[in-house]
Amino acid sequence: MRIDCDRNQFSMNRRTELDMNKMRYQLSRRTMLRGLGASMALPWMESRRVWGDTRLAATKASEAPTRMAILFSGCGYHRDEWWAKGEGTDMKLGKVLTPLNEFRDKMVFIRGLYNAEALKGNIHSSQTGNLLSGAPLAPGGRIQSGTSVDQLVARHIGHRTKLPSLVLGCEKANPSVHKDYSMLYSSHISWSSPTTPTPLEVYPALAFDEMFKNKAQAGDQSVLDAVLSDARDLRRNISRLDQQKLDEYLNSVREVEQRIESAGKRGELQGWRPTLAKPDIPRPRDGYPQDIVEHMRLMSDLLVLAFQTDTTRICTLKLNNDHGTLRFPHLGVDYMIHHLLSHSDTDDWLKVNQFFLEQMAYIAGRLDKIQEGERTALDNTMLMLCSSMVNGHHDANQLPVVMLGGGGGRIKGGQNLDYLGKPDRQMSRLFLSMMDKMDVHKKTFGDATAPLDEV
Repeated sequence: MRIDCDRNQFSMNRRTELDMNKMRYQLSRRTMLRGLGASMALPWMESRRVWGDTRLAATKASEAPTRMAILFSGCGYHRDEWWAKGEGTDMKLGKVLTPLNEFRDKMVFIRGLYNAEALKGNIHSSQTGNLLSGAPLAPGGRIQSGTSVDQLVARHIGHRTKLPSLVLGCEKANPSVHKDYSMLYSSHISWSSPTTPTPLEVYPALAFDEMFKNKAQAGDQSVLDAVLSDARDLRRNISRLDQQKLDEYLNSVREVEQRIESAGKRGELQGWRPTLAKPDIPRPRDGYPQDIVEHMRLMSDLLVLAFQTDTTRICTLKLNNDHGTLRFPHLGVDYMIHHLLSHSDTDDWLKVNQFFLEQMAYIAGRLDKIQEGERTALDNTMLMLCSSMVNGHHDANQLPVVMLGGGGGRIKGGQNLDYLGKPDRQMSRLFLSMMDKMDVHKKTFGDATAPLDEV
């Protein structure tokens, strides 16, 4: 009798174990498309629970998560054209911000925040290295900053996605020293620890591989080709609307793959001019793109794909370095590097500023076309653009900040907030507010002890 009971209990336990394994397998299949050496997370679907946060019935779609993206462009903006007046769809924007006109109802324009520690050195490195942490910086070529807000959030929620965070850039880091401060400060906005800038990926092909390829995958095999069999199986068991969404998603991945493959072939050189007019050795196929327009567009598309597939929920995209050397031949501004141009307030400087804002508008537009239930991906995102100074004359007494998106329905759009002249206008108060929207709750961060109530 005792033996029979033990056998029955063993049988029940075994069935429970098999059921649990089956549930894990089904969850995995619903969450990811898999192939030999590759995996791709799925976009939001009405007929499948794809985000992987819970094991509830697959008949009901899960709610999309909140994401955080921070864009950075160095050296500030045109002194006379970075402004906003009014609120909502009636908000008037300075010429720098005109690329964002169609997003005014989803915009929060913030004036007057600053970082007290950045005022100590009054040079590019000392104004950038702690932009996302508010921490004091060590001079003398030493490296000592603070963990940035994106990496602090990644520590708390990064385990929920394939990548804890995505750290992208369009200009390589500069390891030299300028006026007693390391130029690594002006080359990185994301810091994993006070002494470690987060590895910055400037190669679109390598960023794509990190997002979708597994270590076992070798060579140039297409990620999409690797997962097509799994995609076909999934397609049979989803709604017609989800089939259309899956097809659009796979097409967008294919397009990015093909563009990465050809990136850099046109060869418009940016920044410092080499002594050779043309390279004297063959250029590797998947190298550093020299066409800055395509480079920024690829990185923007990778950011959107990362959020759309829930590969990560946290991303920083450094469009250029502070004290950077990019040139912009497509704008007819090829006679001066970005840093030197920033000390003027010319029409050419305005063109460059608008080009950077166009990247934000492009990302916002892509996200806003991705429907995730009742909201769009933009509604579920906090997309912030900032710089280390309000203009190229090293004025860091206030920082330029503009945000787009609803933060998962927690941020009211159409706001024009002015903290200039008010107490407690620390930039880190904004980061406390952003952390709250990501369900990471801290009492203090940097030099801030309370979030911004309006954000």
